[in-house]
Formats: sequence, C-alpha cells, structure tokens
Amino acid sequence: MKKRIFALLVGMLFLIVGCAPKIQGEDLMKDVKQNAKPDVQLSEVNSIALTDFAVRLFQASVEEGKNTLISPLSVLSALAMTANGAKGETLSQMEAVLGMSTDKLNDYFSSYMKALPQGDKYKLNLANSIWFRDDERFTVNDDFLQINADYFDADIYKIPFENKAVKDINNWVKEKTDGMIPEILDEIKKDDIMYLVNALTFEAEWANIYTRDDVRRGTFTTEDGKKQEAEYMHGTEHIYLQDDHATGFVKYYKEGKYAFVALLPNESVSVEEYVKGLDGEYLNTLLTNGLNTSVVTTIPKFETESNLEMTDILREMGMKDAFTPSANFSGLGTTTREYILIDRVLHKTFISVAEKGTKAGAATMVAVADGTSAMLERKEVYLDRPFVYMLIDFESKVPFFIGTMMDLNK
Repeated sequence: MKKRIFALLVGMLFLIVGCAPKIQGEDLMKDVKQNAKPDVQLSEVNSIALTDFAVRLFQASVEEGKNTLISPLSVLSALAMTANGAKGETLSQMEAVLGMSTDKLNDYFSSYMKALPQGDKYKLNLANSIWFRDDERFTVNDDFLQINADYFDADIYKIPFENKAVKDINNWVKEKTDGMIPEILDEIKKDDIMYLVNALTFEAEWANIYTRDDVRRGTFTTEDGKKQEAEYMHGTEHIYLQDDHATGFVKYYKEGKYAFVALLPNESVSVEEYVKGLDGEYLNTLLTNGLNTSVVTTIPKFETESNLEMTDILREMGMKDAFTPSANFSGLGTTTREYILIDRVLHKTFISVAEKGTKAGAATMVAVADGTSAMLERKEVYLDRPFVYMLIDFESKVPFFIGTMMDLNK
C-alpha cells in the first residue's frame, strides 16, 4: 500500500512539474486563420543552399580554441520570418545571406515542417512565435502576420512590453524546448517593438545503444596539448567519411532518419582551418559519398551549451542594412517614430551526447526595434582530440545542429 501511495504522489508531482506555463499575452491566432499551402518538393538544390547557409553561419561563429554550437535551422527560421517584412535592399541582402528568396524559404519551411520524420524513439520539432508591442506607436501589418501564420505556423501574441512579457516569452521557449533552453530574453528594451522567436528540440536514441561495457575511461587532448579525462563510448559504425584533410563517420539514430556526423581533422590541420575550407555543396557531396565499411569509433560523452549574440556575425555575412536606421521593414508594420530595424539576434543552444542517444535544444530571437535618429577495409576514427560534429536530417543532408568540440571541460 505504501508503494502505491508513493507512486501516486510521484505521478502527481510529475503532472504538476510537467504542466505547461500559461502564457499571459493575448493570442491573436484566433483572429488569424491559417491558410493551407500546397507542399513543395524538397529538392537537392534547396538542401544544398540551406546547407551552405549552415556552413557559412558556422564559419562566422567559430572562435579559436572555444567550443562552438549553433542551430542553423533555428536561426534560419527566425530570420526567414523576419525577412517577410523586409523590402528593397534590406530584403536583397537578407535573401543573399539566407541563400534563397523569401518565397522559396516560405515554401520550403512549410513543407519541411510538415514532412519532419517523427517516431517513438526520435523527434525533431520546430515551433515559431511572434510577439509585438501593444502600443499606439506601432501598427503591425496584417499581411505579415498572415504569411508567417500560413508558412511557419507561428503563434502570434500582442502584449504590453513590460516585465510580464519577459516571463511569457521565456515560458514559451522553455516549454517548446522541453526545458533545455529555460530563457532567451532577460529584459525588454524601450525601443523594442517585436520579437520573432524559433524554438527547436531534438531527441533520439541511437540505432545501436551503448552498453555499460562499451564505456571506458580515456584521455582527450586539446589543440594546445592539454590532457583531459573523459568517458568514451566505443562502437563500430558502417559509413566512413574521408577527404584530403579529415576522416569521419556517420552514426544513425533509430530508423536512420537522423544521424550524428563527426569529422576529425588530420593532426596537421586545425579545426579552425578545416572549417574555413567547407561549403554547402562540398559538405553535401562528402555526406552523400560515404564509404560503406566497418569503422571502429569512439565518441566522448559530452554536454555543452552556447549563448551567442549574432548581430556582428550576420553583418559580416552581408546582412548590413537590416541593423541600421536605413533598414526597410515597411512590410512588417509602421511606427510613429522614424525607422524600424533589427536590434539584435539572440541564439542559445544545448546538447547532451550519451550512451542512449542525444538531446539538443535551440532558441533564436530576432528583436525588432524602432527609433529616431540618434542606433570493408577496417577504418578507425577516435575522437580523442578536437573535432567537428553535426546532427543532420539524413534524407535532405541538411545539418540542423553543427559544432566544434575543443575542450570537454568547458
């Protein structure tokens, strides 16, 4: 009887803890009917373009000697929604950086989100939302909301931009990332008028789970020669990757829809040098032409997170006008002040790689502000030194997480 009472109490506690926090803002989706859009073919050309954006964003984010982790798919989703409000040269620059026109991005995301493989042992979820200021100084463009509702299935909230809104947005992000990203916003700036947010979660079991006997202690050596104790998961995989500067492997999750990819640069090549030499088409070709053979592998158990402000990164990639008073976001809405621009792009990620599988979460927020002018052969790949890793949708070959592991203790 005591055991049954204890189990009941535990179950009740789980329900209390697991309840989704209530959003305080006014949900405008009741006024915005989502129009059904026809599915489009997820072509190889589009996949290469998106992979190229992922690689370029990753290259611009890497800092020498530091762990890097980004979710290009999350960043792309938030920026693509924002681009639906851009016009003129601002739009041209955004489309050039994102690698596709807004029309093609809208079609791609709408079809991609519907076609995401889901199973009992694996899932990849994307959620989008738009939050805008309930204030006479700003009037949102209804067509802008309609497009993002239609193609991105975005939740839409009109709220007073005060302390309660910070809690609302963070609660939404925490819920949509299964608690892996507990918050994305710490304050609302007085000039902020809109937030466009993407949340992404991935959780999957390995196709071949590691047992206790597969995990053994070992040493990880950083690029500067520092030795670190690590727990290594030993196994054998069946797709070997190789180019002139690195070797690697593919390890599948259940049912083979998603995969973990590792690329280990040769000892004479630094991770930073290797990353600089990548592009989307090259990476797509490398992943497509893997060699079917036996690969003895080790993966260190690791958990890492990242918190990036991507404004300077995106500027360097060519998205210049969007962050200046000369930005043209007239498709997004109107303000009684002089201009609308992107004030900042916040990006947070988390990943845990262990015996059973992988959990990863990401959130991206585009903060929009207004203002006035004053802004068969046996191969071996042992990941016992810094390496590049990715989580990819193996059907499209598009990476949705990409990172470097430089130091297991950071």
